Amino acid sequence: MPDTDFNSQLNEKAQAANRALERILAEQGQIEAHLMEALRYTLRSPGKRVRSALVLWCCELTAGAVNRNAEIAAAAVEMVHTYSLVHDDLPAMDNDDLRRGVPTCHKAFDEATAILAGDALLTLAFEVLARQIDRADIAARLIGQLAADAGASGMIAGQVADLRAQRTQCSKDIVEYIHTNKTAKMFRCAAAMGAICGGAGEEQLERLCRYGLKIGLGFQIADDILDVSSSSEQLGKTAGKDERASKCTYPAVVGIETARKLGRKLADEAVAELEPFGARAEMLRQLAMGLLDRKK
Repeated sequence: MPDTDFNSQLNEKAQAANRALERILAEQGQIEAHLMEALRYTLRSPGKRVRSALVLWCCELTAGAVNRNAEIAAAAVEMVHTYSLVHDDLPAMDNDDLRRGVPTCHKAFDEATAILAGDALLTLAFEVLARQIDRADIAARLIGQLAADAGASGMIAGQVADLRAQRTQCSKDIVEYIHTNKTAKMFRCAAAMGAICGGAGEEQLERLCRYGLKIGLGFQIADDILDVSSSSEQLGKTAGKDERASKCTYPAVVGIETARKLGRKLADEAVAELEPFGARAEMLRQLAMGLLDRKK
């Protein structure tokens, strides 16, 4: 289990991401009031900010400190992640009433507002990267990375496959494709964006990308296990929905115990990618292991 120092560091990084998000929202003077209310509602719900923290930690690892570009990138990643949750909860997708312990956006407002709020978060993420990153070459790399991992060959591909798999026979290959694209690529994206902001070399970037992909897949395996082993109160979202919807998940395909072993194997492989970084990567090591043992 992560120690108290890790938890305090994670909370510190989450608060840094929250401050960046609040600053960005405060700068958006042209957004219509009702839409702004929905954006604030979704971004202020009590998320863990793991992907944002990953951006900041990877920048800190490669540059020695978090810089403003990384804070902007962390906010952009969180906006894209939050948009994906808003849309994922819609009746046409997973049709959920609860997210992060509060009513989903379409329940707190309405379906049209939720769709538009998600659209606004997605496009705002790219706008802030284009306008606020202090070097054009870094901005271009960050935009390209985020577009690739969140787009039609990344997260959206995984979401499409996830929906289609409910009507087909699930297999280990299918569930790996879904989770690699739907979840793990956004973890890879966060690690890569942090490394880019930190001026990482090519080998460092490749190692952190592999690390991000592995912990992202492990994160989703743990999420699948929690869906069948925890309550809605513990999760902050509706428990048991995967099984009721015949979702293609690791526990459904290989069983809970094999899924746990696979998650541990992925965490060990992720930690091995950090070896050249030495003691400086301790928080990332603890993150890889901590994601396995989380309760929500």
